[in-house]
Order: sequence, then C-alpha cells, then structure tokens
Amino acid sequence: MPHDVSLIATIAAGFGLAMVFGLIAANLRMPPLVGYLLAGVMIGPATPGFVADVGLAGQLAEIGVMLLMFGVGLHFSLQDLMAVRRIAVPGAVVQIAVATLLGMGLAMFWGWDLGGALVFGLCLSVASTVVLLRALEAKGLLKSINGQIAVGWLVVEDLVMVMVLVLLPALAGLLTAAGGGPAVATSSSEIWETVGLTLAKVTAFVVLMLVVGRRVLPKALWWVARTGSRELFTLSVVAVAVGVAFGAAALFDVSFALGAFFAGMMMRESEFSHRAADESLPLRDAFAVLFFVSVGMLFDPAVIWQQPVKLLAVVAIIMVGKTLAAIGLVLLFRYPLNTALTVGASLAQIGEFSFILAGMGVALGLMPVEGQSLVLAGALISIAANAALFTAVEPARRWILARSDLARRLEQRDDPLAELPMSTDLKLLRNQVVLIGYGRVGKRIGQALRAQNIPYVVVEQNRESVDALRREGIPAVSGDAQTAEVLIQAHVTQAAMLVIAIPDTMNVRKMVEIARTLNPALQVVLRTHNEEEAELLAKESLGTVFLGEHELARGMTDHILRKLQPGTAGPANH
Repeated sequence: MPHDVSLIATIAAGFGLAMVFGLIAANLRMPPLVGYLLAGVMIGPATPGFVADVGLAGQLAEIGVMLLMFGVGLHFSLQDLMAVRRIAVPGAVVQIAVATLLGMGLAMFWGWDLGGALVFGLCLSVASTVVLLRALEAKGLLKSINGQIAVGWLVVEDLVMVMVLVLLPALAGLLTAAGGGPAVATSSSEIWETVGLTLAKVTAFVVLMLVVGRRVLPKALWWVARTGSRELFTLSVVAVAVGVAFGAAALFDVSFALGAFFAGMMMRESEFSHRAADESLPLRDAFAVLFFVSVGMLFDPAVIWQQPVKLLAVVAIIMVGKTLAAIGLVLLFRYPLNTALTVGASLAQIGEFSFILAGMGVALGLMPVEGQSLVLAGALISIAANAALFTAVEPARRWILARSDLARRLEQRDDPLAELPMSTDLKLLRNQVVLIGYGRVGKRIGQALRAQNIPYVVVEQNRESVDALRREGIPAVSGDAQTAEVLIQAHVTQAAMLVIAIPDTMNVRKMVEIARTLNPALQVVLRTHNEEEAELLAKESLGTVFLGEHELARGMTDHILRKLQPGTAGPANH
C-alpha cells in the first residue's frame, strides 16, 4: 500500500477477532472479555501469523481507560468517595501492604534481590479499575454501597500507585545498591525533594479541578448543549475526557485514568451529566475492548508451561491472598458478609497499573523480564476468572452462613449500629415507613417525609451514613436488608410501608419476601432503571415500581404522601 496503515490494521484485527472470540466465549457462558484477551494473544508477537502494533494498541487502550474512568466520575461524586473514606482509605493501604509483602516474600524465596521483589509485590497489590467497573456494571452493583466501597478502594489504590510510579525512578539507585548491584548516586535530599514535588503536583491538580474545573467544565457543557448539535455535544464530552486526562499527565504527572476520573467528577455538576454519560457510552465500550486486546498482546503463552509452579503461586496471591486480606479488613470494619465478599472479588485481579509498574521495573533494571511475564500471565488468568468470582459471591455467602457458626455469629454480632438506640421514641416505630437506602433518591424521600411529619426508619449498609443520620435524630440501622434480623430491627412488623430506594433489582425479591412474611399487610414501593425489570416486578406483584432517578424520587414521594396522610392511624385506603 502507498502509505502506512498499521493503525487501521491494528483496529481492524483487534475489533474483528474480539468480536469472534467474544461471541464464542458468550456462547460457552463465559465472560466476553475472555474472548477479547484471547484475541489479543492471537495478534500478539508471541503467536505466529499477523502481529499488530503493540505500541499503537497500548495507546488505544489508554483512551479506553480515560473514557471509562470519565464515565465513573460522572456517576461517582466526591461526596460518594468521602462517604466510604473510613473503610476505603485504611482498607486499601493495608491491603496493598499485605499483598506487597506476600509478593516480596515469594520473589525473595526465588532468589530475587530486594528491588525486584518490591516491584513484583507492588505489581500484585493493585487491582484493575477497568475490570472492576465492567464487572460491577454487568452485575448492576456500580451504584450500590458495595460498589461504592469497591470503587473508592480502587481510587485510593490508584492514588498510591501514582506516588509509587513517580518515586520509583528516584529510589531505583538505593534499591539496586541494597540488592548488591552498583549504587547510583541518589542522596536523601534528592529523594525528599522528589516526594515533595510529587505531592505538590498532585495537590495542585486536585485543587485546580475542585476550584476551577467544577465551575468551568459544567458551564462549557451547557454552552455546547445550547447549540442543539448532538455531534458537537458528543465531541465536547470526548474532548474534555481525553484533554483533561492528557493535561493531567503532561502538567502534573498524574495518571491518565486519575485525570479522566476527576474530569468526570467535575462534569457531574452539570445538569447534562446523564446525557454526557449516555453519549460517551458507545466509545467507552469500544475502546474498553481494545484495552483487553492490548493486555492479551503482551502475554507470552510460553510462561504457562515453562514456569507453571511460579505462575500458580502468583495467581494464588492475586486471587486468594488479596481476597482473604480484603474480606478480613471489611469484616473488621463491621460490614456484612456480602459486602466483604463483593470487595474481595473486586480485588482478585490485577491490571493496567501492574503492567505499567512491571515495565518500569524492567526498564530500571530492578525486576527480571521473567517477572514481567509472570505479572502479565497472572493478570490474564485473574481477569478471565474475575466475572466468575462475582457470580459466586451470593452462593458463597449462603454456603458460608449455612455451614459456619462463626459466620452466623458475625452476622448477628453485637453491633451498636445494627440496633436502634433504646432512646428511640416508640411513636416513631408504629405505622412508619421503612426506607431501604439513603442515597440521592432515599435522601429526597426522607426529607419529604420529615417535612410532612411522617415517621420513618432508614436501613443503610453505609455505616458512616447511619452514624450521621443518628446524629440528626433520624432512626437508622446498619445492615443488609436481605436479612430478617435487620428488617426486624427497623420494626418492619409494625410498619405501614416498605420503600426500597436502591437500584438493586437482583435482591429486591428477597427483601420483599422477608418483609411480607413478617408483615403481610405491608405496602411496598420500589425502584429500577430497567423497563423490562419494572414490568417483571409489577407482574410478580412485588409492589409499586418507579423508573428513573429525579422523576423517580418525585413520583415515589408523591405516592407515599398520598398513601400516608398525616394525622391518620395508618396508611390511607385509597
């Protein structure tokens, strides 16, 4: 051909094979992303035949990461992140430390030096935000408290990895010397200067986005929306996502993913944020496919039969060691077992930061090439198995509770936030509304009920939210509404209405079944974002179903107020 078509060839081969292998995987009842990974292996340098441009594929994958993290920011506000900070920050830091120590111990057992072992351990400690988001979206858990904790946890991990990536070159000399290699002149003052400069850059970026970005980006989107041009609106969304991500990396040494995430968070302040999310969805999906294809291209299948024992140990750390550490940490914070299992499954894989860190470790001479191959192989296996882990969360919870006295005691343990205070006025616990979830929708409903002097009790898995509600004098209990004990603590047996304000259509049937067993006369109001699910729930007579978010909150509130007129002994008869 008269000109270079490597970009077109890479995209065509990547998308084409991803479609074929993804379809095969779906027909075999496996996650389609397994097919995308295999497509990458087929066009990678380790297999015969056509070899795509690895560098171009990696850059296309970066665009996918930007758009995906931008979409997360559009749905995940700073308030959401702060709401889970008490578990996400210490949990992520401790889990990184545990996984790093496990990886270091394994590498040093193999005879690696300190620098290589440290880099290897860090590679195994950080999960892929891209993989997590795909799994949460597929299960409808992204907006749940479990999803918020998992995403917040990984955001903290990303922040830690940004620091590691910036500091590693400065520390490489000391680590090489500590491992017996030639020392590189790196003074303590230079190291502290690098640390200070890194902190200053990250802080400057965050401040710039919170102060300037929050004001400028929503206004810019509004100006574009006024033109009425759909293509211009889509272009502006993509330009903001990619432009802010690139600017963050170029000016502040912040990762593309983190820059795009903050851009989405600031754009969320716009009234057009939902439209922005919808417009960018097709591009996000397409480039996310290229991310998995690019991962497959880096994989050398020879490591499977050349180093099977080492690979098995790496996979065990990723999928067992990290998972158990995360589950234990979540349970220590007194969250229920299903939250612990969901967070554990979320972290049972590694991804984009691991690849970057492994490449840097090899380039700096800290880690052998063998380590990079093991990291990539571990990533491929753990990513392929991650969707199955999410599917197994609920069956595993039931199996554990059925067979473990300790697990049952932990679910029923003496937790001050799992029981209403003895000082709660009994007048508030008769003919009240039991409100499941206190997010954006639940909060609006609660405010309207309070304005009409209608008593209500909140059931919420976010312990920080329960603590805040109690300080405001609002009765609230912490726990999983799928359990009879939690609903009993909310006095559902004497309630007039159950309002399920969380978009968890997977488990809503169980909540309603338990609640109506305890109180057959109970009225039920629930929400969903899926029209097919809404029709199914209505056919099953589970309750009055509402769609949407803002409209949904307003409609649900009006319905509740009509049913529960102030001054009546119970629910209205109309």
